[in-house]
Order: sequence, then C-alpha cells, then structure tokens
Amino acid sequence: MNSEVTALQDLGHPEGICYGCGSAHPRGLRLKSHWHEDGKQVICTHTPGEDFTGWPGLVYGGLIAMLIDCHSNWTVMAYHYRAEGREPGSAPRIGCVTGQLNIRYIKPTPMGVELTLRAWVEGEVGRKSRVICEVWAGEVLTASADSVFVRVDTAGLEAAAHGRS
Repeated sequence: MNSEVTALQDLGHPEGICYGCGSAHPRGLRLKSHWHEDGKQVICTHTPGEDFTGWPGLVYGGLIAMLIDCHSNWTVMAYHYRAEGREPGSAPRIGCVTGQLNIRYIKPTPMGVELTLRAWVEGEVGRKSRVICEVWAGEVLTASADSVFVRVDTAGLEAAAHGRS
C-alpha cells in the first residue's frame, strides 16, 4: 500500500461524518482504505487505542465489527466505481449501505498490534454485492466477515430513516 495515494474515503466522500470512516468527523477513527497493489483487495490498517479495550489486553469486538463494516462498505463502493470506469468521488456519487454483516470471531485480537483489514467483492458487483473481509493482527487471522452491501440512492436515506419518504 502506498501511503502517498489518497484514501478512498478522502476521494469519495471528504465531508463524510461516519464515526468509523468519515474524513470530516472531528473525533472519529477516520479509517483510510486503499486499493492493494494486486488490484483485487482493498486494504486498511488501524491500531486500536486503549478506549477500545474489551477484555484486558484484547480489542473490543464491537470495534472489530465497526472496522469491518466501514472498510467493507468502502471496498464495495470502490468496486462499483471501477466497474463503471470512474474515479471515486466522481458524479454521480456512489453510495452503499450494509444489508447483512456476518462476522466470525476466530481468535482473540490483541491490543497494541496494528490490524490489517483485507477485503474484496466476491462474485458480481450489483445492486447487492457480497464482500469478504479479513482482520489480521500481524500474521494471525482474528476475524472474518461474509457480508452483503446494497447500492442505494443516498439522497433519500435520512428522510426514509425518519419516516419522511
């Protein structure tokens, strides 16, 4: 991964306010996802702060879920842009939401270790796309997810969520 390459989040939604991946969230994690040099995987690294301790010395499982959710969503959006031959952030903006988040916690995830998330779309890129995401603590696979993300028109999401659609 080239640290000089602009993150998908910064290209696709620089004013994003998601706690996990929003570039503009004042106190959020501001995750940064990038295409891997293999052109198939999207990679993100993150070292959890002490606020995200679950059991002593272990990462809180809810944080792992958030990392997977945010990174997988950016993975599927990157695949959509690529399938359309466009750069992330080009108009019209592509938006996806989580349809199913299926996580398997394989081994305890230690605190104080940089985590690497590796994700890719499995199968067709469509309105509903399947994303596989792995969480690695060094050389140890600690969690994996097999999830579904749905492409949506983001303009109406807030209104629909508040019953105004």
